[in-house]
Amino acid sequence: MGVTASRAPGGDGATVVTSQKIREGRVDAYKRWQEKTNHVAERFDGFEGAELYPPDSAEENEWVVVFRFAHVEQLTAWLDSGARRDLMDEASLLFEGAPTQEVLAGGAPAPQEQEVVTAVISHSVLPGKERDFVRWQDKVLKAQEKHPGFRGTELFEPVEGIQDKWVVAFRFDTRDHLDDWLASADRERLLEEGNQYFSAYHVRKIGSAFSGWFRFGEGDEAGIPSNWKQAMSVVLALYPTVMVLNLTVGKVFNDWGIPGYLSLFISNVLSVSILTWVLMPLVNSALAFWLLPDRARAARTHVAGALVVMLCWAVFLLIFGLTTA
Repeated sequence: MGVTASRAPGGDGATVVTSQKIREGRVDAYKRWQEKTNHVAERFDGFEGAELYPPDSAEENEWVVVFRFAHVEQLTAWLDSGARRDLMDEASLLFEGAPTQEVLAGGAPAPQEQEVVTAVISHSVLPGKERDFVRWQDKVLKAQEKHPGFRGTELFEPVEGIQDKWVVAFRFDTRDHLDDWLASADRERLLEEGNQYFSAYHVRKIGSAFSGWFRFGEGDEAGIPSNWKQAMSVVLALYPTVMVLNLTVGKVFNDWGIPGYLSLFISNVLSVSILTWVLMPLVNSALAFWLLPDRARAARTHVAGALVVMLCWAVFLLIFGLTTA
């Protein structure tokens, strides 16, 4: 798995990362408002997708939303639109303080061959310190490359007329590895050095479980399914895979006298391989009407897809219940 670094936009796409703290007791109302906002944004030229990331804990209480557009001009049209201003006015009583946002113009898509967790950090760089800040970011990259799980970084310059902050997005393979880097002594030392180049910074974490199994074509235009849909779909493919392997390969391993710890390891390798390259692509295709965020917009679609998956679960339980009785 390669590590990538970018110091200039790598494409025409544009992304806005917005974060907001929600007032106590208003989370359900916020979710309804955010769904309405997504539907309004879908009508704007260049819209490619929206993703909502809830906080890891109630204490953090920071909800992150990512909007993707084909070009920065189209993203700007959405951000400056009267429709969005009306929506923000409507939600003023839902937020604790004003939401914050960073615009990322260009950049490369996240690696598609693995699950990644991304941190987006905005910096208010001091006037005249821009070159020093870039050189300091090179030092940060060299330190990150030595930490386990690092997958790449991109540096985004300010976008004229939209924002004056510098934004860094870097990726790790797991949340634990990302958190280890954020809490590391190396990063603390670098932050002490970097304080002379910027006056403030803000960290946001973005991630999605099982994301490596839910890529619909090149890029992220179609978006990634909700975590609960991903989990249901993985179980749909995983359960029959494990059962069939136990009934076939598992018996062979027992006959050959292979130790349990080794047979379990081989079975895990086989099941993950079958899921990744055979079954999950089939599940993605069959359930695309339900998994793809840009298709599953109506409540009845969410319910219908969930019922289909649960019906399949029931069929598999019945089949294996009869065959193993």
